[in-house]
Amino acid sequence: MDLRAELLKSIWYAFTALDVEKSGKVSKSQLKVLSHNLYTVLCIPHDPVALEEHFRDDDDGPVSSQGYMPYLNKYILDKVEEGAFVKENFDELCWTLTAKKNYKPDRNGNSVVSHQDAFKLWCLFNFLSEDKYPLVMVPDEVEYLLKKICTAMNVELNSCELDDYLSQEPQGQGGLTVWQFLDMVNSGRFLRGIEQEAVSMAIEEVYQEVIEDVLKQARSPHGYLWKKGQLRRNWSERWFTLKPSVLSYYMSEERKEKKGSITLDKHCCVEVLPDRDGKRCMFCVKTSSRTYEMSASDTRQRQEWTLAIQTAIRLQAEGKKSLHKDLKQKRREQREQREQRKAAKEEETQRLKQLQEEKERKLQELELLKEAQRQAEILLQEEEQRRRQQHEEMQRTLEIQLREAEQARASMQAEMVLKEAEAERQRKRILELEDMQERLQEALQQEVKARQDEEAVRYAQARLLAEEEEKLKQLMKLKEEQEEYIIKTQREKQVLKQEMENKNKCLEEAQKQLEEVRVNRQRVDQDVMAAQRKLRQASTNVKHWNVQMNRLMHPIGPGDKRTNVSAGGFAGYQPLLSQRDSSLK
Repeated sequence: MDLRAELLKSIWYAFTALDVEKSGKVSKSQLKVLSHNLYTVLCIPHDPVALEEHFRDDDDGPVSSQGYMPYLNKYILDKVEEGAFVKENFDELCWTLTAKKNYKPDRNGNSVVSHQDAFKLWCLFNFLSEDKYPLVMVPDEVEYLLKKICTAMNVELNSCELDDYLSQEPQGQGGLTVWQFLDMVNSGRFLRGIEQEAVSMAIEEVYQEVIEDVLKQARSPHGYLWKKGQLRRNWSERWFTLKPSVLSYYMSEERKEKKGSITLDKHCCVEVLPDRDGKRCMFCVKTSSRTYEMSASDTRQRQEWTLAIQTAIRLQAEGKKSLHKDLKQKRREQREQREQRKAAKEEETQRLKQLQEEKERKLQELELLKEAQRQAEILLQEEEQRRRQQHEEMQRTLEIQLREAEQARASMQAEMVLKEAEAERQRKRILELEDMQERLQEALQQEVKARQDEEAVRYAQARLLAEEEEKLKQLMKLKEEQEEYIIKTQREKQVLKQEMENKNKCLEEAQKQLEEVRVNRQRVDQDVMAAQRKLRQASTNVKHWNVQMNRLMHPIGPGDKRTNVSAGGFAGYQPLLSQRDSSLK
């Protein structure tokens, strides 16, 4: 997300807030005030007549967002320089305009978040929302933001309850608007039993991390690091804040007095140092010009800082300005990949459904072919029976005629000469019978052809059955590929689960080692105290023996000489006592 897109999101809220009638247009006088304020917070030289000149043919009518965009791009956004203005002041201006109209906290003062926290949640919403208007935040990003806030309070988010809430809440454009999101947070449904101060601190921490790109900052009460000076070489306690390009340090956590900063680039590195100079858990940041030595309160804090600084150096090496912009883009790509996989799965399901429908259609066609075949067989049997009956009738007729001819011929043999004409007629009748026999032969050939046609139909039926079997094999192959894909996904899930278990085991071992270090430290402290007691006892004994020795070395004399002798003797023996005390120490 570039700077222009970030600014447009906030300006969109300000523009829609000025659209009181919800007609999509704003009066020119209101746009003048908005433009003047944008000039001020964005630190751009103000051009008071530019708006009038740009809309001089508009007859002072209201201006739509499409009509305002050319002026906004030309006179404001094209002149904005990153780092020349305070982004928070710009966001506060747009929030003030839109919150006055749209944000409605609980009138009884039972809201979970304050007005300032609502502003920070609004900024976080704009950062995580989709780049489409009207602006919405998809459920995945809503869950991500709530999880970060709960993690900052060491509270676990109830994902099932969130899913129930999102399923019941009407969502436009596939997500929640910022006002629905703020109402959800203020309802207290996901932050029950948590004080408002804790919620405010958690929102501030997430705001610093996501909006201001603070990769790491110390936390109270153990939030300070010790830093070694360059000239005086003394150790000073400082409050550190890490961003992708700079590691800054302050006098206190209020960050009012900045003591210095360490510019980070791809050539920097961070190293762990052994304990020395009475400092423990030491590490250093090496730049091209200097090495900065620091000391953390414990090993865990040192590890957190070294990992965070390494992340900042990696971002510089990759040319990325913001960690969370990169993470947001990756989450968006993952969502798109999930949508693509879902669409591919639906397409595969649709294709399988079409194959099933095609199979059912083929089965219906096959049933129709079978029914047609049965009908053809029935018709063929009826035709064959009819032809058989005709053939039998013709044979009976021929047999009768032949018998009659034989009888006639037997009876008329004696009258052959007289019956030549009758014989001729009989020959003609025989010719007719032969013609009829030829017709019978043709009928038999037609029957043979019909049987051949039946064989062709059966061959076509067998071919259709083979095609159906091939389609069935393809369907089974697709089903096997789908099962292999499911088994592969389950295996990957098991591997991820095993890695999580191994990391948990490593964490438990590290905690055990930390506990052993604490026990050893207590034991060393006890030994030191015992040694100090012995040293005090030895010092007391030395003083006692010094007094005894003074008495033994100087005898008592009479009068004033006793005092002088004692003073002189003590003065002569004083160097010996000093030498003995130094050796005992």
